[in-house]
Amino acid sequence: MNTWNEIFSANLGKIMAIQIACAEYVVKNRDWNVDFDRGIISFGNDEYPLQFLGSEATSSNTWLWAWENINEFDDKIISLAREIKAKGEKLNLEALTTAEIEITDELNGHILSIVACGLADKKYCYYRGPHSGGAIFVAFDGVDERVFAPINAKDFADIVVNSIQQFPLNHKLFVESFLEWNKTKYKWKENTLIADFENSQKLEIDFEEKSELARIINIRLNS
Repeated sequence: MNTWNEIFSANLGKIMAIQIACAEYVVKNRDWNVDFDRGIISFGNDEYPLQFLGSEATSSNTWLWAWENINEFDDKIISLAREIKAKGEKLNLEALTTAEIEITDELNGHILSIVACGLADKKYCYYRGPHSGGAIFVAFDGVDERVFAPINAKDFADIVVNSIQQFPLNHKLFVESFLEWNKTKYKWKENTLIADFENSQKLEIDFEEKSELARIINIRLNS
């Protein structure tokens, strides 16, 4: 698993689930504030330790990784960005090792933050903080453990449908990786993946064929 699409496909599901839970349990539609000197992001009165991932600039339409550190921030808030760069060098992923990247639908702050949080050794959420010149992206931890909890069959199915509509993915790798993160047992029956969720719920996902690049053609939720 070393192409960009494979890495993204393998990490998208879990980070989508985490981000949805983060919005519900942490952000709660509250105003945000970032203090880079203290290494803190706050929502309302709640503060969390942050890692600066990078920034999008509207004028140049580019992403700049935090490890380039043009602002000379303290090393402790760019350690995750440096960890991700090192992983990118091992995996030979140009998007993680190129300081400045042109923003496209396929490569932007959200997608790079999803991969960064997915590859990180610790559990993180991320947040996009818009400002007049673009946006900053920060990862943060120390949040309610419910943010990282497994999700039910309906929420899982919703994320799968939204993700395959939104992104060009390796469908089989995407679903199997997501199920493994969710600690959900599954089996294959010909071209159908059958996943056993709690409360006797079953999710059946039909693929056009059982090959590595097969695409999902139908999803059924049975309780």
